Amino acid sequence: MKLKITSQNYNHLLKRREIAFEVEHAPKEGTPTRAEMRKSLAENLKANVELIFVERAITKRGSMLTVGEANIYDAQEQVKIVEADHIITRNVPPPPKPKEGEAPPEAPAPTPASAPMAKPKEPAPTAKPEEPAPAAKPVDKEENKPREA
Repeated sequence: MKLKITSQNYNHLLKRREIAFEVEHAPKEGTPTRAEMRKSLAENLKANVELIFVERAITKRGSMLTVGEANIYDAQEQVKIVEADHIITRNVPPPPKPKEGEAPPEAPAPTPASAPMAKPKEPAPTAKPEEPAPAAKPVDKEENKPREA
């Protein structure tokens, strides 16, 4: 995987470096993960991996070139203020997979078969519908006639 920085500028207002990059990868490797791109950016730019957030990474079909954008923040507090929640979530590494023969660490406890089932809730009583408003007063034919002068 070869990383090439295409543009880099510092945003003083948001206190971050905005990076545009290209990653060239081998056909058998596939598109690199965000974690791999973050690690490669950290090595090339001498930055902390925890402060790098890959905003987007796009690989065109059939090509071995991924084009992306990343932000490198000055401090973790600034990340919480500026970066969108879904971008932060995407850049968090996934939890490690358990090895074969080990149970997953957060497996839900099985429910006993003898436990009584909860009764479904009864629908709440509905209020009586309001009575319709009294009909409008009939209009006199005399009132609707044009006045004669």
